[in-house]
Amino acid sequence: MIIDTHCHLVSRKYEDLDQVKADSLALGVGHCISQGTSPHDWEPQLELVRRMPDFVSSCLAVHPSDVTNVTEEQLAHMEALCRRHPQAAIGETGLDYFWPAPDGWSEDDYRARQRVFLERHFELAQELGLNISLHTRDKKGLASFEDAFAIARNFPKVRPVFHCFIGNQAQAERIFTELNGLISFTGLVTFNKTEDIQAVAAWCPADRFMVETDSPFLSPTPFRGITNIPGRTKYVVDKIAELRHTTPDAIADCTTRNALGFFKLPLIQA
Repeated sequence: MIIDTHCHLVSRKYEDLDQVKADSLALGVGHCISQGTSPHDWEPQLELVRRMPDFVSSCLAVHPSDVTNVTEEQLAHMEALCRRHPQAAIGETGLDYFWPAPDGWSEDDYRARQRVFLERHFELAQELGLNISLHTRDKKGLASFEDAFAIARNFPKVRPVFHCFIGNQAQAERIFTELNGLISFTGLVTFNKTEDIQAVAAWCPADRFMVETDSPFLSPTPFRGITNIPGRTKYVVDKIAELRHTTPDAIADCTTRNALGFFKLPLIQA
């Protein structure tokens, strides 16, 4: 069985989640970790887990792109929801320096607010004994990665996964050795001209990576441009198996084992 460790099933792009589940199960993806990242996501996400507990586990957080739209009261409400309802991790959170600051915000203030929210998310994860799903993105350079890394170092009991990993081997080694973290690969690994990501996937220690879709985004080859579903994690697994000269079953086994441990999930029967 394959676990999609990062998707967004409460996205408005999905019209029939029962069909998404059926199609994903048919492709061998038996469970997924769905991210609720803004106030309009949180309650629907919890309802989805109640409706499909065998297929979906939840993470709640505020995405860095949404921090200027979330009030202190809303942030406290999200934290209360996490205390009342079991979560697989806190996420998706992080730092996004790719897009410019929204109207009325300076670049420095916008990034500072993202860092404040990220620290709050780490504090919540530490309080609840959970790990954390991190997003970092820069237009150029590594500022978001370095800033998120610095915050993560202050919370050694919280293991991060750097989702949709697009860094290099040196960055991955720092995540493993300094943060005891993991990385996760998306359909980007199947694209042409992603040789750097493919090289990390070929090298990465077997106990340090997971697989994901980030659906409904980043549909893998040969489905680029089509709304993604958790089932297409299969194509990520297949490509990594090719890069590592092993079988898809071997990649499915190790990434499922890593996901069960990282998200502290009960043993899931395929």
